[in-house]
Amino acid sequence: MRKLYFQIYLGVIASLALLVVLAGTFWHFQGRNSPPAQMLQTVRDVIVMVLPAPNAPKADYQAVLEKLARPSLPSISLYSADLKMLAYVGAVLPPPDSDMRKDGWMRRPGPGSEWVVHLPDGRWLLAQPLHKHPSGPFSLVLSLGLIGLVVALVAFPVARRLTRRLEKLKQGVEALGEGDFKARVSTQGCDEVTSLARSFNLAAERIETLLAAHKQLLANASHELRSPLTRIRLALEMHAEKPDPKLVEEIRLNIAELDQLIEEILLASRLDTMSETLQMEPVDLSALLVEESARINAQCDAVPLTINGDAKMLRRLLRNLLENARRHGGKAISASLYKSDSQEITIRIEDDGAGIPEAERERIFEPFYRPTGSREKEGSHGLGLALVKQIAEHHHGAIRYVPASTGSCFEVRLPLG
Repeated sequence: MRKLYFQIYLGVIASLALLVVLAGTFWHFQGRNSPPAQMLQTVRDVIVMVLPAPNAPKADYQAVLEKLARPSLPSISLYSADLKMLAYVGAVLPPPDSDMRKDGWMRRPGPGSEWVVHLPDGRWLLAQPLHKHPSGPFSLVLSLGLIGLVVALVAFPVARRLTRRLEKLKQGVEALGEGDFKARVSTQGCDEVTSLARSFNLAAERIETLLAAHKQLLANASHELRSPLTRIRLALEMHAEKPDPKLVEEIRLNIAELDQLIEEILLASRLDTMSETLQMEPVDLSALLVEESARINAQCDAVPLTINGDAKMLRRLLRNLLENARRHGGKAISASLYKSDSQEITIRIEDDGAGIPEAERERIFEPFYRPTGSREKEGSHGLGLALVKQIAEHHHGAIRYVPASTGSCFEVRLPLG
């Protein structure tokens, strides 16, 4: 497979070659209409006007040729129609061939650079410039060829530099595919390649973050699952030695706790990887809040509001917030729902508990994080608020902890649209 820089380079060279061919073809077929041909025709007409008549004395011819001679045009010869010398200046130029019959200037083939013109009265005028110059089409092709050579020399490092950045991006993708999740590429420049490199770095950073979160989730889940399993095993051993209805109830409660924990872990994992498809539909959020508040005997003040969302996920959001207030707050729990502006609604859950220390307020939404003083026997595994944050973000909203003079207050903002 050819390298991309080589293909770009060949494309530039092919374009230059086509330009040279087209320019040469245009020059060839334009003929007398070209600016150089028109200029030579004008010179021929001027010479015809200044030359004496065919029957004039040779001295008159000599005088005119001496006036036409220039340092850049030192040799001029004039022949009659029967190819007899009439006058000359500088070196004597050989007479033209008899088969050179053309109404206009011609360049005589050979090592010299003589130009020959056949005048209307049959006479021949020959001129030789001081320096030898290539013919018209050849001169054009040569000039374009030199330009093409310069462009080719400049285009190669440019094409190589462009594709070298793509090769580095390819190496970064391969390193990421091989498991190096810290692989990043340079983002120098401001073109499409730079934009692609930034997108790759963002994707790699996102993958690294997700994998780190999953590893942490797995480690924390392993630790959290071990506690109810240990209690179940001990209860079974004690029940085998001495049957007790209380131990059966303890086992049932631990199994329910284990089932809830597994469900929360799976839901957090699906939400984190965006694999949980939300069933978006109109949801009466005020009705959900009233139902969940009544379940724990919390005071509720809700304005009738309907939003577009997933009813199951929104119910989980409200339940987790209220359960969190019941476990960690005081006895007085209040919930409110109102429209904060024309495009947003606000849900507030407040309690009169001890509150959350300022140093821990940024971490309470992390999975499996328990604030200081939280006890495992309260049924808290540190996933409730993390799930609330994920559900709110999946509905294009956000949650925050609002400091209060007494107790805690959690505020969720969701868009109406």
